[in-house]
Amino acid sequence: MGNTVSQRRPKTNPLFFAIETGFFAGLIWGVVQWIFSVFGFTKVIPGYLGEPFFRHKFLLTGAGQLVGYLLFIGFSVLCSIIYVLIFRKIKGPWAGMLYGILWWSVLFLACSWLFLMQPPFRLPWDSVISEFCLFLMWGLFIGYTAATEYTDERKRDSSTGMA
Repeated sequence: MGNTVSQRRPKTNPLFFAIETGFFAGLIWGVVQWIFSVFGFTKVIPGYLGEPFFRHKFLLTGAGQLVGYLLFIGFSVLCSIIYVLIFRKIKGPWAGMLYGILWWSVLFLACSWLFLMQPPFRLPWDSVISEFCLFLMWGLFIGYTAATEYTDERKRDSSTGMA
């Protein structure tokens, strides 16, 4: 039997998929950022995205770190929506990695005065490298998740016998 409408896999809603992907990207990589901070891999505080909205002193507290974590999750959802709506059809991991580098560049180079309250290269090199790698992996997570969902034809072709 050929493919019929009832056998085809339903299309994934890009908006809901992006929200879910961004939520988990923020959840996972926000924890990694916090761990980097706790173990001294970075001097960037976990709540750095809250710098324009909250006092720095507050962001150093436990509540401030939680607020920063929630802001990172929200930021990840927003970035994931942008990625999925524009780049979801690009195959492979490279687009996501470049997307992560783009966002690192925006936050740590172009807008460092807003989020870091200092030029980025006044940070120790281990902080710059740790944050760069974190955003590289964060972008890879978002990009490769989208690429797998929207370009993996094996999941879509039920005639090959693959699930």
